[in-house]
Amino acid sequence: MHNTERFFRHLRRQPAVLVTVASVRGSVPREVGAWMGVFATDMIGTVGGGRLEFEALQEARQHLSGFAGAGKLAPSLDGEPGQLRRFALGPTLGQCCGGEVHLRFECVTAADVARLQERLKQLRHPVALFGGGHVGRALVRVLADLPLALHWIDSRDEVFPPDQPAHVRCEHSDPVQGAVPTLQSGSRVLIMSFSHAEDLDVVAACLTRQRQQGDLPFIGLIGSQTKWATFRHRLQDRGFSAQELAQVTCPIGLPGIVGKQPEVIAVAVAAQILQTLAAEPP
Repeated sequence: MHNTERFFRHLRRQPAVLVTVASVRGSVPREVGAWMGVFATDMIGTVGGGRLEFEALQEARQHLSGFAGAGKLAPSLDGEPGQLRRFALGPTLGQCCGGEVHLRFECVTAADVARLQERLKQLRHPVALFGGGHVGRALVRVLADLPLALHWIDSRDEVFPPDQPAHVRCEHSDPVQGAVPTLQSGSRVLIMSFSHAEDLDVVAACLTRQRQQGDLPFIGLIGSQTKWATFRHRLQDRGFSAQELAQVTCPIGLPGIVGKQPEVIAVAVAAQILQTLAAEPP
């Protein structure tokens, strides 16, 4: 279960203090919008760890202990709910980052869930995963807490495990490449089906879409260099140019990570996806 889902599930049962990074200056551990929910005996999310988070946790628990009698915190001077507090990471907390963080402390209850859901909704980059095998399942587990919206596709019935997170959408598509035209624009595509024939058809469908729309920033194919050499010849026979074929990454996964266990491959692929996100212009 993702942090936001866990937070709202807890909040429907008990009050919390929501701590949010409101503004930053200089070198700091987390970005504006990062948050943690502090409950009486639990904490979900993070505003950066270390002494900053320790101090924030203590202050949040103080607010929480007085919540029943005093009610919600008065609005800050900026008119937003809750109270702001400035943390100078170097002089005050002894953290080497040296920057400055303003944290907002806000007492919240089940009545605030609807208001907070939109505010805490994370920007999720679309990823299309073709294949529900061992590596596919391991990859879904690795990607579960990353800022990604996963479209998981397979041609086989009953291949998807139950109880997927809300941001994982499963689709049975036969033929499997039939799902390619409906992918969300901007999707990173990961191809690792149970069949080399299906893999080839999905790659061809992706390249056809690229020729028409050019809106798939990453196409990754699981397999060896030998597999890709074979695929390249077959795709050339289907009329794809060398320039078009250069859009496919195979073998998939961040170079330098060795091991063929599904979990190791999943970590390497997830790291590669994050690398492509970091390369995007702001």
